[in-house]
Amino acid sequence: MDWGTELWDQYDTIEKHTQSGLELVEKYVKFVKERTEIEQTYAKQLRNLSKKYNQKRSSKDEPECRLSSYQSFLEILNEMNDYAGQRELIAENLMMNICIDLTKYLQDLKQERKTYLMEAKKAQQSLESTYKQLDNSKKRFEREWREAERAAQNAEKTDLDINATKADVEKAKQQAHFKAQTAEESKNDYASQLQKYNKEQSQFYFNDIPLVFNKLQDLDERRIRKLAQGYILFSDTEKQVMPIIGKCLEGITKAGTNVNDKNDTMIVIEQNKSGFERPGDVEFEDYSQGINRASSDSSLGTPKGPMDLLGRNKGKNFWLFSRKSKLSSTLTSVSTPPDASPPNGSHSPKFGRDPLSYCLKEINKTVKPRISSFRTLRRSKFTPDKIMPTVTEDFGHLPPEQRRKRLQQKLEEISKELQKEVDQSEALGKMKDVYEKNPQMGDPATLASQISQTSQNIERLKGEMGKYENWLTEAGARGDTMRYKTNTFSNNGAHDALSPDGAHSDESPPDPSQAIYAEFDDDFEDEELAAPIGRCTAMYSFPGASEGTISMQEGEVLAVIEEDKGDGWTRVRRNNGDEGYIPTSYVSISLN
Repeated sequence: MDWGTELWDQYDTIEKHTQSGLELVEKYVKFVKERTEIEQTYAKQLRNLSKKYNQKRSSKDEPECRLSSYQSFLEILNEMNDYAGQRELIAENLMMNICIDLTKYLQDLKQERKTYLMEAKKAQQSLESTYKQLDNSKKRFEREWREAERAAQNAEKTDLDINATKADVEKAKQQAHFKAQTAEESKNDYASQLQKYNKEQSQFYFNDIPLVFNKLQDLDERRIRKLAQGYILFSDTEKQVMPIIGKCLEGITKAGTNVNDKNDTMIVIEQNKSGFERPGDVEFEDYSQGINRASSDSSLGTPKGPMDLLGRNKGKNFWLFSRKSKLSSTLTSVSTPPDASPPNGSHSPKFGRDPLSYCLKEINKTVKPRISSFRTLRRSKFTPDKIMPTVTEDFGHLPPEQRRKRLQQKLEEISKELQKEVDQSEALGKMKDVYEKNPQMGDPATLASQISQTSQNIERLKGEMGKYENWLTEAGARGDTMRYKTNTFSNNGAHDALSPDGAHSDESPPDPSQAIYAEFDDDFEDEELAAPIGRCTAMYSFPGASEGTISMQEGEVLAVIEEDKGDGWTRVRRNNGDEGYIPTSYVSISLN
C-alpha cells in the first residue's frame, strides 16, 4: 500500500502530515540540545566541586594527608573529576551525533519536500489550464450551435415567406449553412479539447500525483527511520561511557574499602607522640626523719606540683621539656651534693647508690611532673608566649620524638641535595679535563664560575649537615639515635674527612653537661649492642612503611631488643640483623 494509490485525493492531508513530521524532528533536536546543556552544566559543577575540595596542599604542612581516609577522599575527588569528564563526553557525542546530524538531515528533507510539493502543484496547474480550455471550447460550441439553429430557422421562414425575393431566400440559406459549418467546427474543437483534458486528467491522477505522493511517502519513511536512529543514539551515547563511569564508581568503592582505621591510628600516633614518660607519683618527703630542708628543696628535688612549676616559668617562653635546661640544673645540684650525713647520724636513702644512677633518677623525677604542668597550662588561659613556642631552626619548639623525626627528615633532604651537588661537581671536573685535553671542544675557563658555585654549595651543605647532626645528637632517640656520617666530598674528586665540629666552628662553647650526655649516649649504645631480652611472635601482619619501623608477617618470630617505653612500640631484630620498631599490640612477647 502506498500513498499514490490509497491517498490520491488527500493532497492537503499529506502536506500537513509531512510538515508535522519535520516539526517533530525539530522538536527532538531542541530536546537533545537542552539535554546537552544540562550535561555540560552538570559536568562543570562536578569539576568545580572536585576542584573546590581538592586543594593542593603539601604533605609536610598537612599531616593528615598521610591518613588513608584523607587519601581515599582525594581519590574520590579524582574519580568524580573523571566522572565529570564522561558527562562532558556524553554531551559532546549527543551534540555531534544527534543535534548536528539531524539538523543537517532536516534541512535536506525540507528542501526535498518542497520540490515534491512544487511538482504536484505544477501538475495541478497544468490540469486546471487544460480544463479551462475545455470549458471555453464547450461554451463556444454551445454558442455557435444556437446561432446555427437560429440561422436555419430564419432561412426556413424566409423560404416560406411569399413576399421574400429569391435573393433573400438564397442569402438566408447561405447564412444558415455558414452558421451550421461554424457550429460543426466548434463541436470538433470541443471534442478535441475534451479528449485532451481527459488524457491529462488520467495522467494527473494515475501517474503524476501518485508518483509525487509516493516520493513524499518515501521521504516521510526516511525521516521516521532517521528519527528512530536518533532515539537509539540518545541511549547508546550514554551506554558507551557506562563502562568508564562504572570504573569511576568502582574506584570510589575501592577508595572506601582502602580506608584503614588501624593504620590511620598508627600514623596519628607516630606523628604526634612526644616520647615522654607518663608522670610518676610524687614521692613523700618525710621531714620527721630529719632530712635537711635545703636539700629537699634543691634543684634536684621534685617540683611541688604543676602550679609550682608553672609559677617558676612565668614571664618567659615556656618550653617544658628542654633537655639541656633540665640537665644543667640537675648537674649543678650534682656538682654540689647536700651533706650525706644528716644530724641524726642516719644515712640518707637518696645517696645510698652510685652517683650516675642517682643522676638518672633525679632527671626522671624532674621530667615526669612537668608533663602534668604542661596539661595544666593547656587548660589555663591562652597566653601566646607560653602556649605557642617560637618556631626555631633546630625544631626545638617540638617534643623530642617529633623533633628527632624532623631533624632526620632535614638531614635526608640535605644529604640528597649534597649528593646532587657532588655529582654535578664531578661532572664539571670531568668536563674541565676534557676541555683541557681537547681545547677545540671548549674553553675550560668558562666552567670556572660553575665549579666555584658548586664548591660553595657543597661547603654550605656540609656545614648544614654538621649542624643538624649535632642537633640530632643532642635530641637523641629511643635507644636507636640516628647518626648521620658525613660523606667526604671535594670539588676535584679527592676525598677529605669532614666532621660536624669542623663544619660548625662558629658555635658557642659546649655546655658543661655535654660530657654527661656523652656518657648517657655511650650507655644507650652499649644497650643497643646487648643480647636480646626476649622473643615475640607476630599475631598480625605489619607493613612497616614508616621510617624506623620494620615489616613482619603473621606468625613470624623476632628477637626483642628493647621493651615498650609506653609509646606503644617495641624494638625487635630479625635473624638477618634487620632492626626496627613494631606495634606492641601486634605481637605476643615472651621476655627472658
